[in-house]
Amino acid sequence: MKKLITLTVNGEDYELAVEPNTPLVDVIRHEIGLTGTKKGCGIGDCGACTVLMDGVPVFSCLVLAVEAQGHDILTIEGVADGLELHPVQKAFVEVGAIQCGFCTPGMVLNSLALLKRNPKPTEAEIRKALSGNLCRCTGYQKITEAVLTAADEMANTEDKSGGTK
Repeated sequence: MKKLITLTVNGEDYELAVEPNTPLVDVIRHEIGLTGTKKGCGIGDCGACTVLMDGVPVFSCLVLAVEAQGHDILTIEGVADGLELHPVQKAFVEVGAIQCGFCTPGMVLNSLALLKRNPKPTEAEIRKALSGNLCRCTGYQKITEAVLTAADEMANTEDKSGGTK
């Protein structure tokens, strides 16, 4: 029997009728129509389905949609400010951290969460934070460089806006 829920995704509310055992990734992709969140392994091993729930990275293949009600969900579609890419997204493009792109949404969201809790991570901290996100193409070096680049850019932007490092 379907259950009526309201999900807040990228700041927008969606009222949906879902089966109680439906994973959040399926609702995001098939009911809401945001296909940036990828469904890879379906068992929480690859990280392709990573979204932020209340700012914390979660594998949306392991979270039931009914469990996500009452939480703020951020997908890759909600990261940019209109057509202006977030510094993390810009760095991934500029550094060449994107190959096939399948893992990129999860990597970007996990990187964003890392930089919010640790604005100046070391290379080891980045690698640890991204250890749940698998990439078959890049070898992770460019991804790590992109996160370091984004951290510097975000720190510089904060300094220019009157904030402190």
